[in-house]
Amino acid sequence: MSEFDQMYREVILDHYKSPRHHGSLDPCDAQAEGQNPLCGDEVVISLRFAADGDTIADIGFSGRGCAISQAATSMLTELVIGKSATEVAQLPKETLLDEIGIPLTPARLKCALLGLGVLKVALHRAKGTPLPKEWAGLDDLGLR
Repeated sequence: MSEFDQMYREVILDHYKSPRHHGSLDPCDAQAEGQNPLCGDEVVISLRFAADGDTIADIGFSGRGCAISQAATSMLTELVIGKSATEVAQLPKETLLDEIGIPLTPARLKCALLGLGVLKVALHRAKGTPLPKEWAGLDDLGLR
């Protein structure tokens, strides 16, 4: 294992053991939940908008599952605070995958992207932002 792989694995473990922005926001301006039925991961994301009504001022998540799903969602929360709903709706999955920094199997890829899909659904419901093709069929990720 290279030094870079080891460093990224340590970052993932840190986010898993000490998740950032963990917990639900009440009240919130938007919320969605989803699950990965293949491995049982569950994520609920809630967020609040700033006074301008578009900038993400605060975000929280709760859930359970593997280290990748929970760490990736924690990393995602740090990426999106201060960004507009439109910016986040257009955020490519590669941005989050670059943040994770290690190669993932197809099964782990679903785990890593669960939080991003849930967040995009929450923004779609609250602001009418477009859903990417891969999340247009909400059943694929069990999103509600």
